[in-house]
Amino acid sequence: MKLAVFSTQRYDRAFLDEANRRRAAPHAATYFEAPLDAATAPLAAGFDAVCIFVNDHADAAVLQVLAQGGTRLVALRCTGFNNVDLEAAARLGLRVVRVVDYSPHSVAEHAVALILALNRKIHRAYNRTRDANFALDGLMGFDLHGKTVGVIGTGKIGRVFARIMHGFGCTVLGHDPFVSPEFEALGGRYVGIGELGARADVISLHCPLTPATRYIVNAGMLATLKPGALLVNTSRGGLVDTEAAIEALKSGRLGGLGLDVYEQEADLFFRDLSSTIIPDDVIQRLTSFPNVIVTGHQAFFTREAISTICETTMASLDAFEAGRPLADEIAFSPP
Repeated sequence: MKLAVFSTQRYDRAFLDEANRRRAAPHAATYFEAPLDAATAPLAAGFDAVCIFVNDHADAAVLQVLAQGGTRLVALRCTGFNNVDLEAAARLGLRVVRVVDYSPHSVAEHAVALILALNRKIHRAYNRTRDANFALDGLMGFDLHGKTVGVIGTGKIGRVFARIMHGFGCTVLGHDPFVSPEFEALGGRYVGIGELGARADVISLHCPLTPATRYIVNAGMLATLKPGALLVNTSRGGLVDTEAAIEALKSGRLGGLGLDVYEQEADLFFRDLSSTIIPDDVIQRLTSFPNVIVTGHQAFFTREAISTICETTMASLDAFEAGRPLADEIAFSPP
């Protein structure tokens, strides 16, 4: 089967090629560094399937071009699918698959790493000691043991994160429309978003981006925070109203912010911009704060996670080509 892979990085090609070599009948993969959007969609003409990532655009107009070019399958090498117009895909006869599970530990552990770095000022200490400054002023943190941690989204990643924080001796609160008995078995308790904000010393986001969750962290929610609370987002950038978060940082209401995702990341992340002028004033303001850490959407980036993502993607291609059921298909459900 002919496959066009968009937003390709070196590691994508290496791991996809490795997974492809294990197929009984390897697929013919062509790699494009460019993201999928209206300008690049014609590159997929003649390909049976396209493989896309989190910042590719698969709106109705793009899907129309894909369908006209002969594409029949859209394979996301990620879990989230908010960048795909599922209604348009169904109308055009395009099947859509994703990677439901890769390694919840990869993202959960990165969230914990951001919390520890923010709390204990690791980033600042690292820069100081490289300049032979071993003073401790300004580096004081707090014990996580005995603190309250709020988890917004208690799916697989959220539950792994909760288990880790429970191991630190934290009280864990959750917010999710779907109750998880596994989360409750950890000692977690579900509360409203207001109570979670008011009680949590640390808040971590692990929910998908939907119309209901967009800007779930907004000015109103931030105003309820326990003063000095830490906020970490390793899920989707659109969950946080960045301008409101900046105001909460300036007022001191928000004690620290760790972001692995950013709502305007599509023009920034996964590329080296170190020799360019970045016109995005918001990200420039964010990175100017001493109590903000931004990483470039790397929470998923472990050997185990990438291996699983690529193997799952190739398995979906195998099933589609053979006419078998697609275990990880995303079906459009009318509202």
